[in-house]
Amino acid sequence: MILRIIGIVFPVFAIVAVGYLYARFRRPDMTAANQVNMAVLVPALIFSVLSAKDVNLVQYGALALAATLVVLGSGLLAIPVARIAHVPAKTFVPPMMFTNSGNMGLPLAVLAFGEAALPAAVVLLLVENGLHFTLGTWMMDRRAHWLDVLRQPIVLATIAGVAVALGGWHPPRPLAIAIELLGQASIPLLLFALGARLTSVDWRDWRIGLLGAVTCPLTGVLTVLLLLPWFALDAQQTAMLIVFGALPPAVLNYLVAERFSQEPARVASIVMIGNLGAIVSIPIALAFALR
Repeated sequence: MILRIIGIVFPVFAIVAVGYLYARFRRPDMTAANQVNMAVLVPALIFSVLSAKDVNLVQYGALALAATLVVLGSGLLAIPVARIAHVPAKTFVPPMMFTNSGNMGLPLAVLAFGEAALPAAVVLLLVENGLHFTLGTWMMDRRAHWLDVLRQPIVLATIAGVAVALGGWHPPRPLAIAIELLGQASIPLLLFALGARLTSVDWRDWRIGLLGAVTCPLTGVLTVLLLLPWFALDAQQTAMLIVFGALPPAVLNYLVAERFSQEPARVASIVMIGNLGAIVSIPIALAFALR
């Protein structure tokens, strides 16, 4: 079991480490690469998976509902922690809710459960991102317009992929292969970009970062354990939901905090130290999920 877990997490953290080391010495500007990834590569991955001929979206309905409740439950459990720590809820709670289901969740799912788990991993990503772009935006700005959400490439790719899947139409094979190849490029770039982002950790806020690194997986997994008796998920989906609950805060939390001027430096520490803490929390979650 230990060797299996090492085999799963090593490729993930190895690519993150490469990104960190490269950025540490070369200091590249990852802005353009991240924009391309979020605007083209990740949407291509989502559309490719959703529009695949062998994907039955109906079978993931219970998983999507459970993931939604995990996100909401994590936020509710994080509110009293924020109050006890005297940290504004808008700063602390969103990173506890919206986790790294893209940068870390997708690679972990493929390595731990195989390519067949990718559709379920994408469903978890869509739930997390969908709530982040809607509920997360509303939490920061109650006056945010819903059209801003629909303009996001990930949302457009999701709508298109679901429409294709439900309509029974599939793109011609050459086009499908081209979109699939674009999507495959997103996962290593997500991990590399995460490593590069870790170079910007502000250690002055290490206490709030450490609190977030502990709170995020604990609230997520606790919510999962409370929900599992109420959902008839198969063994693989149960294991994936446990790992989903243990994921660290998403890097997108920092970008949202920066956009709304909600203490972005403290949020960056929560996000980055939380992702460093995943070196401990993810192997523990995998050991529990794969037993």
